[in-house]
Amino acid sequence: MLQTVSLTKSYGAHLALNQLNLSVNAGEVYCLLGQNGAGKTTTINLILGFLEPSSGEILFDNKNINDSKGDRRKNIAYIPEVVMLYGNLTAIENLSYFSKLAGFNFTKNELENFLNQCGLQTDAHYKKLSGFSKGMRQKVGIAIAVAKDAQLILMDEPTSGLDPKATEEFTVLVRQLADSGKSVLMATHDIFNAVNVGTHIGIMKRGELIHTLKADEITAADLQKLYLQTI
Repeated sequence: MLQTVSLTKSYGAHLALNQLNLSVNAGEVYCLLGQNGAGKTTTINLILGFLEPSSGEILFDNKNINDSKGDRRKNIAYIPEVVMLYGNLTAIENLSYFSKLAGFNFTKNELENFLNQCGLQTDAHYKKLSGFSKGMRQKVGIAIAVAKDAQLILMDEPTSGLDPKATEEFTVLVRQLADSGKSVLMATHDIFNAVNVGTHIGIMKRGELIHTLKADEITAADLQKLYLQTI
């Protein structure tokens, strides 16, 4: 689904990302670990088109994501650390608005089903987001991704600031997305959650991908040890 080929981003003499090669297939959750400045967010921003690569390619469904012949990013959803939705609108209104921006026009029942599918309690559907917790806002953000049928979902520090219950609920949602054939690329500092939810794990340092691992072949304790040795 997603592949980066020798992806590089430099700012003058500073190399923010150096020859990054990674792939995320359908049904996979790829967790990128690394300190601040390791290149995780730069990678996501390049995929989203917020930054232009200095060299290398980003392939989506085996085609260059920057090919002017088609807007391949319409099949990508982004869930940042702080989900930026409209606080003065309800969950249903936010979902309806962003779905329409993506070209969909769902009924009220369909919108409610998306929110239910993503675990937002029914009594919150018609409440304004200004009173939502971070976990509740994330559920609306994931519902938007599901409604627009995004094939690739990018996440940046999604478990930061979540309590254990909200983190577990988030983990269940991500697994459901992967089980439905979606591809997920997640930048995170959460070692335990990376092992718990990921299928693959990459450890970055100073713009380079140092280690690539299968999550089911390493424990959280061993990953933490390797991570500390790497950084």
